Formats: sequence, structure tokens, C-alpha cells
Amino acid sequence: MYQAVLNAEFDFDAAQPVVASVPHINIRAFCGDERTLQSVQAAATDRRMSRAHVQMHMGGIAAAVQVFQSELTPNVLIVETAGSRETVLTELAQLAQVCGPETKVIVIGHLNDVLLYRELMRQGVSEYLVAPVHQLQLIEAIAALFHDPKAKPLGRIFAFVGSKGGVGSSMLAHNIGWYLSRHLDTDTIITDFDLAFGTAGLNFNQDASQGIADALGQPDRVDQTLLDRLLTKCGDKLSLLASPGAIDRDVHIDTTAVETILNTVRHSVPCVIVDVPNMWAPWIKLTLLQADEVVITATPELASLRNAKNLVDLLKQARPNDRPPRLVMNQVGVPKRPEIPVADFAKAIGLEPALIIAYDAQTFGTAASNGQMLAEVSAKAKAAEAVANLAQMLIGQEKPKPSKFSLTFASKLLRKK
Repeated sequence: MYQAVLNAEFDFDAAQPVVASVPHINIRAFCGDERTLQSVQAAATDRRMSRAHVQMHMGGIAAAVQVFQSELTPNVLIVETAGSRETVLTELAQLAQVCGPETKVIVIGHLNDVLLYRELMRQGVSEYLVAPVHQLQLIEAIAALFHDPKAKPLGRIFAFVGSKGGVGSSMLAHNIGWYLSRHLDTDTIITDFDLAFGTAGLNFNQDASQGIADALGQPDRVDQTLLDRLLTKCGDKLSLLASPGAIDRDVHIDTTAVETILNTVRHSVPCVIVDVPNMWAPWIKLTLLQADEVVITATPELASLRNAKNLVDLLKQARPNDRPPRLVMNQVGVPKRPEIPVADFAKAIGLEPALIIAYDAQTFGTAASNGQMLAEVSAKAKAAEAVANLAQMLIGQEKPKPSKFSLTFASKLLRKK
């Protein structure tokens, strides 16, 4: 259906639709004004366009006609025109004389005219966008050209990473996945990438197979059939792609293999929880950069502060068109432990916490020992309420309701200097 596309700032407080990655294609853009050129430049540097080769020019349709009189047209051609309906149709008739039959054409116009849109579609134009355009909307338009309309909608990937070991990132990831499947009725797969020391199997009291290790070892064979064989069911709507939790096998992890696995998983379910180990490697960086959302769990300590800041700075710089990572402050208020005040921690990294979870050794310890989730140990525990709030935030199902904890203890921590 025809829609005018506005160059408005995206509302990161709302749940964002999944914008698919663009395949390995060549894109040429012929812009009519600087504002459109800037949008194309911003789109070209987005993580979803990393596999595409983009060239940008000024001059609009006239320049494109001149260039392609002696060159082959690319997979996708983007042209801008500010002319009237008659002018646009005349210009495109000239472009059609030099445009290859396999080239998909996106027209950026300045007329919000449904009759023009219908005529362009009738003539074979792939998409018509009304200027000014936002870079994400341009990426979505390009990706849609190569999307199978019969395919399932893409699931969202939520990557959970700790600022250092032992901060509770894995426990949080597993509880979020469980809550999404159990209480929000969402099909979910938890993927544990910590091959040697992963705890997904333990936390769900499951005797997991090789799971993720087998998938990483044969990425060329990863498809829905293999995925179904490797998954461990933990309920009607929850499955684990668990790690072996063993050190008797060396597995080389390639970025291409990780990308293949995550793309396969996200075509299977609406929500994919990725438990990212606390280490650094090219494939971990790729996982964080390609995720739809990143959740960083930290504790109020100096090493955690330094590492969280590094992660936040990297993600903000490399993902300008994505929501900033969400920060969860965990294990706050450990008795007799000197801590960095939460307000100071947040100020130092430039990110307000999405959640503050108080130290609760009893609930967390019991859950870990019994292979249970926090809500199964104590449904009224503040940590269980925090998990529910974060899960609702992530999928945008409803605004989280402030708990007594968040209005009292958390607010005091935020004011503490």
C-alpha cells in the first residue's frame, strides 16, 4: 500500500520492526539534493548494508541516463526527481531505454501523489518513496525487494553480554527467554555461545547435547531440519541451542558460521535470545553488532564500569540507526562491598540503567542450584519482577509498571552520590 515516507527521528521508546539485512548486491544512487545524499550515505554505513556495495552520485535521473548509456545498470538503482507527474514519467521513460531488465528501480520523488505511485508500479518501478527519506526506511525498501513474501517474518535477536564474568548476564538472558515463552506466549530460542562454560543446560536442568557446537562445526549444513535436531525443548514455546559445557573439544568459531546460524534461527521463531560469553573475538563483535538489541549487564565495580563503557561506546558508534544498548545494573547493594554509586556509573558511560537489580543471594543461588528460573523460586521476588519488566520492554508489549522496589530502593540508589 502506498505510503509517504518521512525523514523523522525514529522513536526508540517504541518497539521497532525488524529490518532485514541486504544481500550481496550492487547499488547505485543518483540523488537530487544533499539531504537525500546524506540519507543514502547513512544507509550505506548501516550494519544491515554491510554486504552491499553502494555508489552515490548527484544529478538525479538525468545523470543516471547519461552514465548508463555506456555502463551496465546495477542490481538496485535509486533515482531522485523533483519534477511534476508528467516530468517524472518522461524522465523514467528515458531511463528505461538504458536500464537492464533485471535492475530493480527505486524512485525518490517529491510528490505525495497516489496516482503517480500507481502508474509507476504499473510501469515496473519497484518502489516509490516520498522525500525526505530516513535511512532505515530506505534500507527496508531495498531489503524488501529481495524478501520472499511467503517466508515467515524475521524474528528479533536479543544479545545479552556481561561487562565482565560473574555479573549475571547468562542468568538474566535465560530468565528473559523463559518469561517470553511462558508468560508472553512467544516462541523463543535461547542460543548459548559459551561452548566451554555455558550454563543454559544447567539453568534449565537439561542434559543438553552438543547443540551449538555441532551447528558451528558444520555451518554449510545448517538448515531448519538440522536446527530441529539440535534444539532441546524446554516447553511448548521454548527451546535451547545449548552449549556442551565441556573442554575436551576445540571448536574454531568463524564469523560466517555464527551469521548463518543466527539467520536460520531468526527465521524459525519471533524471539532469539543470544547468551554471549564474556570474551572478545571477531565473531562476538559481529554478534553484538548484528543483533536487533543488545543488553549489557554490569555490577557497580571499576572493572565493570570500564568494560561497559567500552561496549557502549563501540555499539553507539557502530550502530547509529539502532536503539542504544540497554544497561542492567545487577548485584547492587552487596553487604560490606564498596560500590560505585549507580548515578555515577550511569553518568560515566552515558547511559541510564533500564533496570537496577538488588543483590539477592538467596533467590539467585536457589535458582542456580535447582535448575529453576527466578519466578519459579519466588514469583514475588524483586528480581523476578525485574525480569518481567525487561521482557515487556524488549518486545514492546506494554510499558513496564514501576514496582515498589523501583520507586524506593532504586530511586535512592540513583540519587546516591
